[in-house]
Amino acid sequence: MVTRRHVVSSAGLAMLGATFAPRIAFAAAPTTRRFVFVIQRGAADGLGTLVPYADPAYAAARGVLADGPFQKLDGMFGLHPMLAQSAAMYRSGEALFAHAIASPYRDRSHFDGQNVLETGGAQAYAVKDGWLNRLLTVLPQGDTRAIAIAATVPMALRGRVEVASYAPSVLPDATDDLLARVTHLYAGDAQLHGLWEQAMATRNLTGDIAADDGRNAAATGALAAKLLAPPDGARIAMIETGGWDTHSGQQARLAGQLRGLDAMIAAIKTGMGPAWKETMVLVATEFGRTVAVNGTGGTDHGTASAAMLFGGGVKGGRVLADWPGLTPANLFEGRDLKPTTSLDGFIAGAAASHFGIDPARTVAALFPKAGAVKAVEGLA
Repeated sequence: MVTRRHVVSSAGLAMLGATFAPRIAFAAAPTTRRFVFVIQRGAADGLGTLVPYADPAYAAARGVLADGPFQKLDGMFGLHPMLAQSAAMYRSGEALFAHAIASPYRDRSHFDGQNVLETGGAQAYAVKDGWLNRLLTVLPQGDTRAIAIAATVPMALRGRVEVASYAPSVLPDATDDLLARVTHLYAGDAQLHGLWEQAMATRNLTGDIAADDGRNAAATGALAAKLLAPPDGARIAMIETGGWDTHSGQQARLAGQLRGLDAMIAAIKTGMGPAWKETMVLVATEFGRTVAVNGTGGTDHGTASAAMLFGGGVKGGRVLADWPGLTPANLFEGRDLKPTTSLDGFIAGAAASHFGIDPARTVAALFPKAGAVKAVEGLA
């Protein structure tokens, strides 16, 4: 169990954490299994991450973004070259990737999409708690106190199970309540309302893991492992990463982001030591990006993307994809990678197989409004 006293006494860690852009939240539960959810805020480009190099339409559809090396995984997909350590985990059976995957959200607002991803709802703001908090309710019961290493608890960890927060900064971020009050105060002012909305959008999309050549991200992964690895440590963690909104200059931007993500995952594995065999790391984003390149060398908001699983118990070394193809006739709304796999089903299947919970019960607890979602089985 991670207590507030434990974290406060870890002064060195706290000061180290204050320098990180990504934010981490933790929860405790009486199980030896650890589960980490890494959210990619900003809509990560799945086609640039997990490259469908053998699709006959790929090169023409992606234009300049198709120019570049990749690490071949199988006869259809390759991995971005900045994900070198992730590729090594794939080859050792510790990494599994899913493509053409999406939440139920089909519009193009980051904030609405992130709300659907974190709450597990069928539409934005319809569910008031998060699926990661509800996961705690189906794990072995006991001391389920939780702590967030951030000024505010992310939406996915909010809910019935108590989650305390700890801000590792002398000047903690403003609370959501304060931000909501200021938003309301400025609502009637034509000039301030626009400026405030722009500032809020920037705030929510920051938290860049490309900073300092990925070293900040590696430090975040190491910090997470320090709090997860001990026998009485945290069991559920969430790491928020930003900087994935690549509207311009995508090649360099995405390379930096993926280098940071790769370093973070590797640091978690190293830091977990023997407990890595009981650890699962899920990486997912709110939606993907357009197939075509825009006029500034980037891509715009899309639909389906890629998701990743890492861990010592993951049945890895494979890519799961009901591949829809990239010819114009096969695209969603004529512009996006078509979703063919439910991200909700993937998350539920990952959690169920990792913790040994009945898949149907897991879907009902984590995604009660999702309708006819079936957990993807056999992931761990």
